[in-house]
Amino acid sequence: MRRLNELADPSRLSGMARYGIPVDRALGVTLPQIRSLAREIGRDHALAAALWATEVHEARMLATLVDEPDKVSESQMDAMVDEFASWDICDQCCNNLFRLTPNAWKKALEWSERHGEFQKRAGFVLMAVLAVHAREAKDDDFLSFLDAVERHSADERNFVKKAVNWALRQVGKRNVLLNRKAVETAERIKMKGDKASKWVAADALRELKGDAVQQRLNNREGG
Repeated sequence: MRRLNELADPSRLSGMARYGIPVDRALGVTLPQIRSLAREIGRDHALAAALWATEVHEARMLATLVDEPDKVSESQMDAMVDEFASWDICDQCCNNLFRLTPNAWKKALEWSERHGEFQKRAGFVLMAVLAVHAREAKDDDFLSFLDAVERHSADERNFVKKAVNWALRQVGKRNVLLNRKAVETAERIKMKGDKASKWVAADALRELKGDAVQQRLNNREGG
């Protein structure tokens, strides 16, 4: 905490607030500075718990980078998600920590059914980052993600809607088969007719059916 306070620059807080980040418990430390400090510290489960308990924004961000994924329990994940109050903590926690834990796949689906905006977002962000990073996962592992995307596409809340779309696009960019499945899912979502679903579908279809994605997938699979 002393190191974080040394790096603090309150002049950055107004910029954070413009991006929808609560700053009442923030110091004004940049993410690159936090990442640098995390590399210096290394992994430390006990330290991560202590940092999270401070409720300081940057300390919590640091906690996601220094925690030890194999020591993160299911109950700890649920407790952390319950306290999400900003999109950046949600996204960094899913990308830096949760995707590496043994319960990542289970929690992605479980949280997608939650009601709270950032809690529900966490489920779909976790789906998106697993689609990017879980290289050894099987195609069938992602079909339940597409079902969840279709089920919740009508949620009009901004941080949920964008995460649903993110998950759909990332699954659809893994390979040719999942691209076809994601496009089919998006076409069904479009037929729902509500404003949120139409946006989710149109934005995803624009990318998934675009020349850049199609060429990359075909080149990858020798097509």
